[in-house]
Amino acid sequence: MKLEYTDGATPLDPDDAAGLKLTHIATMEELNIFEQQNIQQAAAWAFGGREKDMLNQTYIRQLHKRMFGNVWKWAGEYRTSNKNIGVAREMIGVELRQLCDDVAYWMTQATFSPDEIAVRFHHRLVAIHPFSNGNGRHARLMADVLLERKLNCPRFSWGGANLVAPGNIRSAYIHALQMADRGDYSPLMQFVRS
Repeated sequence: MKLEYTDGATPLDPDDAAGLKLTHIATMEELNIFEQQNIQQAAAWAFGGREKDMLNQTYIRQLHKRMFGNVWKWAGEYRTSNKNIGVAREMIGVELRQLCDDVAYWMTQATFSPDEIAVRFHHRLVAIHPFSNGNGRHARLMADVLLERKLNCPRFSWGGANLVAPGNIRSAYIHALQMADRGDYSPLMQFVRS
């Protein structure tokens, strides 16, 4: 299968690509369809379950596995190589633990509004980039679960479009993430509710 990546997507290295469980997939479009089916099942589990403690590495990994486990062998496992984005692979666990602790503090201290807590959580989770692939989709679902299950707020709209497909909405999302990288969260705050 030839993988073609959209702007802002992290390419898979050959070892990661070899982890594809569905060897009959021939195109990126087919891959996206199978991944989306798996993601929908994971979302139903995440929003329908009773699990309240989602600010820990076990839940973060479990959700990723549920999102991609029918498609990729390495789903739910931290990446084993460094990428063009993200912390060094050996720092993933440390950074995730710190992120979860920070979010718990922000919630108990009301440091930010619920939307800003979820936006900052999403942004940092993307920046850590714990998995070989699916980090953006995983971080968006994690933010929505945080909003609904912990902060008692409605889920984000994320621009109201498919953020995997190339186009103006994805470009606006990538730009908002890049602005957050520089410390300006306002574009991302506006985007998530647009």
